[in-house]
Amino acid sequence: MASDHVDVLIVGAGLSGVGAACHLQRSCPGRTYAVLEARDAIGGTWDLFRYPGVRSDSDMFTLGYSFKPWTNPKAIADGDAIRDYVRETAREYGVDAHIRFRHRVVRAAWDSTTARWTVHAHREDTAETVELTCAFLYVCSGYYRYDEGYTPAFPGVDRFAGRLVHPQHWPSDLDHGGKRVVVIGSGATAVTLVPAVAERAAHVTMLQRSPTYILPLPSRDRFADALRRRLSARAAYPVVRWKNVLLTSASYQFSRRAPGLMKRLLRRAARRRLPVGYDLDRHFAPRYDPWDQRLCIVPDGDLFTAVQAGRASVVTDTVDTFTEHGVRLASGAELPADVVVTATGLNLLALGGMTLTVDGAAVDLAGTVAYKGMMLSGVPNLAMTIGYTNASWTLKADLVATYVCRLLRHLDRTGQQIVTPLPPPGEDRVPLIDLQAGYVLRSLDALPKQGASAPWRLYQNYPRDVLLMRHGRLADSGVRFSRAGSQERSALRA
Repeated sequence: MASDHVDVLIVGAGLSGVGAACHLQRSCPGRTYAVLEARDAIGGTWDLFRYPGVRSDSDMFTLGYSFKPWTNPKAIADGDAIRDYVRETAREYGVDAHIRFRHRVVRAAWDSTTARWTVHAHREDTAETVELTCAFLYVCSGYYRYDEGYTPAFPGVDRFAGRLVHPQHWPSDLDHGGKRVVVIGSGATAVTLVPAVAERAAHVTMLQRSPTYILPLPSRDRFADALRRRLSARAAYPVVRWKNVLLTSASYQFSRRAPGLMKRLLRRAARRRLPVGYDLDRHFAPRYDPWDQRLCIVPDGDLFTAVQAGRASVVTDTVDTFTEHGVRLASGAELPADVVVTATGLNLLALGGMTLTVDGAAVDLAGTVAYKGMMLSGVPNLAMTIGYTNASWTLKADLVATYVCRLLRHLDRTGQQIVTPLPPPGEDRVPLIDLQAGYVLRSLDALPKQGASAPWRLYQNYPRDVLLMRHGRLADSGVRFSRAGSQERSALRA
């Protein structure tokens, strides 16, 4: 069993992991690092998802890295373009030379006497176990399972004679041209799939149990186009990025403070793009308030266009049973289908499924509290990347990477080796992720919590977090700094 040591071990070579490595090279050039990636390619989500139409649900001026301008004309970009952007960044900064593919991290053990993590990874290609040690463990694996999506147990599914697929594992041999397709779901994946599949299918039906808020946005940013005609990409990028940050933040705050008015605006936007007399209340009027779940962006209103043209339709009902030739609904109607796509959500998986111990004590993730949304109480020298629920993932990923680099430099300056988040005073605990989406609610009991106030509280506010993460104090009431030889069990069990 091979063993080697790096200063920082990054888990995951997707958007977050590549960005984290670039930040390390830019801000902590003397640190050694490696990136472990369970799959065999760079890109994470954007390499895994290959279903028709896959694209970002955030604008690329904020989903892109702060240090690398997005130059593609489209602000709402397709998956191939995003994957190419991540891979180009990895090559440009030499990160690709530090990635070890087919290494799935299964467990990590912290030892306070040596101030090191011992990390065990399973090599998917050789089936051997690899052991590495590191001073700091940086988990950039997202928060859902890559090996399987969520599919409910539908009655009668074994009788269905057609093709049943989940978008997370879209078959490369699936030809939906001229076929009748039913897409079960109404979230971001479904509203992306429907107009894309409708371009070649005989007809596509989006079968939803309940509606989702749909927000049509232009696929190109006119302000960005105009600015880039006058300025270099590097000069224009931060201006457009902050413009979009502030607009998104204002939209979110407006939605939370005046949900009734936001509902009316979203309703009006949908009505303008749908056929006259369309049953808007049934199919596009959710029972919850905007941003209780993420708004689904449709570039240039493509979903509404497909419905308007008759290539796609929306049915709001529940599945009674699958039949040989399609799906029978609770209403008694039957949707004929050659292909059924279960766009029914994700399964969450904290820390990529790895288990942790601190000085021999197992870490119960559900019993920990997140510090600044990026570290766990009682767990030394570990950071994780969890993006915003109301803005682009990368905005938070960039801030976490910046903060990790600040912490590492602080340890060097002060002669300390260990930083351990402490649990907040009091017993107030709330879920770490504040969405009401089904995939979140199914897994809340297994995820870390957050406290009632900063630095243990996530406010989902990027401008506020910029001040906290880039300029805020590193030594505060939420952390303890120490040297090798100190025991951290008290913090873990507090």
